[in-house]
Amino acid sequence: MANQAEDLFGPGPGADPLAYYQAGEPGGDAYLAAQPQVADAWRSFVAGLVAQGNGDLARVRGFLDRHVDELGLAYRLTGDEQERAWPLSPIPILIGAAEWSGIEAGLVQRAELLEAVLRDIYGDQHLFADGHLPPAMASGSPHFARRMIGVKPPGGHYLRQYAVDLARGPDGSWRVLADRTRLSIGVGYALENRLALSRSTGSLLGSIGARRQSDFFDALREGIAADCVRSDPRIALFTPGRFNQSYPEQALLARHLGFSLVEGRDLMVRNSRLFVRTIAGVKRIDALWRWINTRDIDPLHFDSRSRIGVPDLLQVCVSGQMLLCNWPGAGAVESRAMSAFMPRLCDRLLGEPLLLPNAATWWCGGQDERNYVAANLDRLIISSAFRQPNALMPDGSSRAGAELSAAERAVLLQELDRRPMDFAAQEVVRLSTTPCLDDGGIAPRGFTIRAFLTRGADGQWVVLPGGFGRMSSDGDLRTSLIGEGDISCDVCVLDSPGSEQAMLAPVLVPPQVRRAQGVLPSQAADNLFWLGRYVERSHQVARVVRTMLDAGDALQTETGMGSAASRLARLLERWGAVPRAASAWRPADIAGAALGSADQPGSVITQDRRIRGLARLLRDRLSRDSWRALNRPLPRYVQGDSDSITAAADQQLEQSAAFVRLTADTMSRSAAWRFFDLGMCIERASLMTQACATIVPGQASAVDLAALLDLADAQAVYRARYLTMPFIAPVLDMVLLDPQQPRSLVFQLGGIRDHLETLPSLREDGLADLPLRLARQLYVRAESLDAETLTPRTLDDLLQALSDLSNAISKRFFLEEAATPERDGAQLLS
Repeated sequence: MANQAEDLFGPGPGADPLAYYQAGEPGGDAYLAAQPQVADAWRSFVAGLVAQGNGDLARVRGFLDRHVDELGLAYRLTGDEQERAWPLSPIPILIGAAEWSGIEAGLVQRAELLEAVLRDIYGDQHLFADGHLPPAMASGSPHFARRMIGVKPPGGHYLRQYAVDLARGPDGSWRVLADRTRLSIGVGYALENRLALSRSTGSLLGSIGARRQSDFFDALREGIAADCVRSDPRIALFTPGRFNQSYPEQALLARHLGFSLVEGRDLMVRNSRLFVRTIAGVKRIDALWRWINTRDIDPLHFDSRSRIGVPDLLQVCVSGQMLLCNWPGAGAVESRAMSAFMPRLCDRLLGEPLLLPNAATWWCGGQDERNYVAANLDRLIISSAFRQPNALMPDGSSRAGAELSAAERAVLLQELDRRPMDFAAQEVVRLSTTPCLDDGGIAPRGFTIRAFLTRGADGQWVVLPGGFGRMSSDGDLRTSLIGEGDISCDVCVLDSPGSEQAMLAPVLVPPQVRRAQGVLPSQAADNLFWLGRYVERSHQVARVVRTMLDAGDALQTETGMGSAASRLARLLERWGAVPRAASAWRPADIAGAALGSADQPGSVITQDRRIRGLARLLRDRLSRDSWRALNRPLPRYVQGDSDSITAAADQQLEQSAAFVRLTADTMSRSAAWRFFDLGMCIERASLMTQACATIVPGQASAVDLAALLDLADAQAVYRARYLTMPFIAPVLDMVLLDPQQPRSLVFQLGGIRDHLETLPSLREDGLADLPLRLARQLYVRAESLDAETLTPRTLDDLLQALSDLSNAISKRFFLEEAATPERDGAQLLS
């Protein structure tokens, strides 16, 4: 008899890892009820996981979490300010090809049915006139777009992407829980779940015959491109912005598909065409895959309060000059109440029964249905019919009737009499379970699957093999994507070895060779520019902290402002890394504040917060290696301990340098890289000039000058060149004017000039844009300076010129509303 530990954690290495797996109802568990070939694949996969973890499944979770972090997978619950790490199970849900074939046929039928319903709602409206569908199904939906009646989409398709939530019942049958016709939320996570699982488990998925998913995303891209007006279209993913809950998913999708990731402020309408603002001027957009609700896409034609839409976007859509996926108003058919009419609509419009039945649904707008719901509350899930707030469900969600208190029941019955059309009810769907890694062991969890469809280049529906799986410990999976305590998982469709599907090779048409990098939107250039600036600020503050602690003895023994450590403290004050008058503190306290004071705009921890915020906006441009380097935690230190703080500063310097090097090594030398490096050059030029002005205010000791050389990482070069102690003029020449020193002012100005010469010009007369003219003038001016005659006034003039150049770059290349003082944080250039 196996002991209790074996029942929970399974047998030891070499034995069947699922031998002791148990579920409440074997017929209702996806593994225990699977066909022999699928069950064998399940055991083989889990056995492979056990082998990878050397018998410890908990170690497998660590491998997978590391790959999730490297991919940048994250999500945000409602009310969250910070993103959370994506919860992914290492054990996928496996579905045999034969079973999936039936699901696939049902999904395609349902997509065609919803397309037909939308065509009627926004067309002749025979369904309303003939009594097959209550008009409230349209008028009651917040996603119904009345002004789209009679407006036909280019290509004729209201739906181009479609998602549907599925549940497997205890008898093995599949049912539809919800339709998602507005936004295909979760398709990006399905892709990333597969990528993370493949990377962390090696060849395990291939060994069990898991059907690949890449063909679906190829079809999605080709399907959109096929109906565009131009043969080589520019496609963009239209996002609400980084505060949207699914923004990480949107950024990942844009990068994978090669779409531009754009917000409303990136876009503009001219002559019934849509354009994106880029560093090379405005460029035409041929198709938008929108992840924004209909009411928000165009403030002129829908909700005038929208701040994330594009004025006159609807005009572009109607003109046929741009493809919009999905068509405005497509969400009218995804209400819970609509499910009650799907069986009869399928008979009416397609002449056949539903292949995938709904969960039984009652819309309370009918008298008989309302009476049934009132009499059977304990057996039903009560929902807002159109996902709108009401007296019982202020968030527009669902409640189990059996969980309602007596007072809530009274409110519900009263509301059913007053506004019955606002409510719908569904049967309580009992979910199948699936094996899940839970606390190091394998235990059953209830699950649902979100499946995805897209139109291919021929206009026909293509179904993603598998989908996005979601498991819950408490069985409550009524939330839209993922909730507290839920776990996501990959869903794999298995093909038998040697089957036609497994052996079928795609017919690939080689693309025409090109080297064009594509356009860089102005907002992306702005974010890259400031990412470079904040990274350099963080690096330089850490460098000052280290140098100041090395000179700490001088601060304790000297008086006045002559000590190097004291002047470095003044520099940190100037940069906003420590409070004013902090130069009177102990060096270790100043250094600790500069690294970890969240209240100071120039501290390392504040810069790190800004860096991570910008990096989230640039997920589609940063490589996996860059993302991994960026997401390392800030080094820890003991407050007041100089040795600990010095070690933390050293580690911070190494981490920031690693991020810069990895970004430089993995980012092509396109405009994106140039703006990142341009920001670093501007910031380094400013910081080094400020360091000279603060540490050498006319007079300086050898210790002061040695500290300045440390900041420029030029001590060894100075000693080799001069063979003497530091003097003011040679040090200033090396730190500011030597074009061979990579941290000098002139070196940075040369880099700024070179970048601006490469970036596109808007002038048609062949003359240089203002930023390039200013950069050339500043370079010549600095190159002609003599270190012997440098004055504090000269340094102030150079700082002002750098500020003017930075502002000119912002005005020329970035969005005007983005070029605000808040971007400058501690106002380093003022």
